[in-house]
Amino acid sequence: MTTRLATLSNGLRIVTDRIPTVDTVSLGLWVDVGTRHEAPEINGVAHFLEHMAFKGTERRSARAIAEEIEAVGGHLNAYTSRESTAYYAKVLKEDTTLALDILSDILLHSNFEPAEMERERQVILQEIGQANDTPDDIIFDHFQERAFPDQAMGRPVLGSPEIIRRLSREAVIGYLRDHYSAGRMVLSASGNLQHERIVELADRLLSEMPAERAISTEAARYTGGEFRQARDLEQLHIVLGFGGLTLDDPDYYAASVLSTAFGGGMSSRLFQEVREKRGLVYTINSFTHSYRDGGLFGIYAGTGEEEAAELVPVLCDETLRLADGFSESELARAKAQMKAGLLMSLESTGARCEQMAQYLLIHGTPFDPPEMVKRIEAVDDAAIARVVSRWRDAPPTLAALGPVGALEDFARVEARLAA
Repeated sequence: MTTRLATLSNGLRIVTDRIPTVDTVSLGLWVDVGTRHEAPEINGVAHFLEHMAFKGTERRSARAIAEEIEAVGGHLNAYTSRESTAYYAKVLKEDTTLALDILSDILLHSNFEPAEMERERQVILQEIGQANDTPDDIIFDHFQERAFPDQAMGRPVLGSPEIIRRLSREAVIGYLRDHYSAGRMVLSASGNLQHERIVELADRLLSEMPAERAISTEAARYTGGEFRQARDLEQLHIVLGFGGLTLDDPDYYAASVLSTAFGGGMSSRLFQEVREKRGLVYTINSFTHSYRDGGLFGIYAGTGEEEAAELVPVLCDETLRLADGFSESELARAKAQMKAGLLMSLESTGARCEQMAQYLLIHGTPFDPPEMVKRIEAVDDAAIARVVSRWRDAPPTLAALGPVGALEDFARVEARLAA
C-alpha cells in the first residue's frame, strides 16, 4: 500500500492510498462520534442526522444529490455505528472532485428542511419496524442492551420509535453542531488518485469545518444479564456471550483468532459439533466486537423449539472446553482464514478506504496490513488461554427471542458456565 498522510490547519486528517491500476476512487469522511455519544433522551439522533445529510443542502435538493452522483455512475452512502459515523462514495477517477464536493456539501451545508425531516422520520420508523421484524438482526440489539444496561453503549443505533417520533429539528442540528469537528474526522481515499490533489480539494472544501469540539463519552461498563422474549416464530434466536477486549488490548488479535477457530466457518468447532454432528441448528457462529473501552464475545445460534433444551447446555459445554485450547491444525486454519480475509479485502478500494479511516481514527497511525498479519501469526496457546481466562471474570449475557418455553432459566445457564 502506498499510504500517505496529511493534516489540514483545522485538524482534519487525510489518508490516501494510490492504486494506479484501477479506474475508480473510493473516498469518504469518517467521524469519531456515534450512538454512544448521545444523551438518552435523544437516542437515535446520530443515525437521524446521517439520514438528513442526504435530504438537501443550500445548493442541492435531495433529488439533485442523488441525480448528480448517479449521473456519473457513482454511489453515495453512509452508516452509523456505536462509535463512528461514515459518509462515503465510489466514483470513476475523473469524478473524484464531484464526489468530495457532494460529501463536503452534505456535511457543512445541509439545510434540514422541516418537510424533508418529517418524511425521513417516517422512513426511520419503518427501518426500526423492519429491524424488529427481523429476529436474527434485532436479537443483537437485545444482547447489547443486556450486556451494557442503562448506558449509552447498550442503546440501539436506530433509537426507539417513541424517541424518533418526538425528536426535534433543533436536536438534530444541535447534535451536529456540538459533535462534528475536523479534529474528530478523517478523510480517506483509495484508488487511482493523486494525494496532493485530494489534499488541495479538502483544503478548499472542508477548511470551514470547526477545528475541535470537546465531547463527553460515557464509559462502557459490561454488566451481563438476561433478555428473553416469547414471540410466535419458527425458530428460537439465541446469543450467549461475555465481556470482550478493547480495540487496543494486547490480546485483541488472540481474541479474533479464538473466535474464528471457535465459530468462524464450516470447519470451526461450533459448526462441526453443533450443526454437523448434532443437527441442532441451521446457523451458528461466534463473534467479537471491540470498542475503545470495552468489548463483547458471543455465540449466535438459530434453532427449533424442540432443539432449544439441548442446545444451550451444548453451547455452555463447548464454551468451557475453550479452556483446553485448540489443536495446532485448528489454530492454523483460523489464522489462514483471518489473513486471507484481510488480504483479499485489500483488492477492494472501498474496503481499503474504510480500513484506513477506521485504523487512523482508532489508533492514530496508518493502516499497516503486514504488521497485522504478523500479529495474527504470533497468536499462540498462551494468548488464547489469557483471553479465555478473562471471560470468566464477569457474568454471562443471554438474549433469546422466539419460542423460549423450553429454554432453561438463566441461573442454570450461569451455573453451567461457572462449572
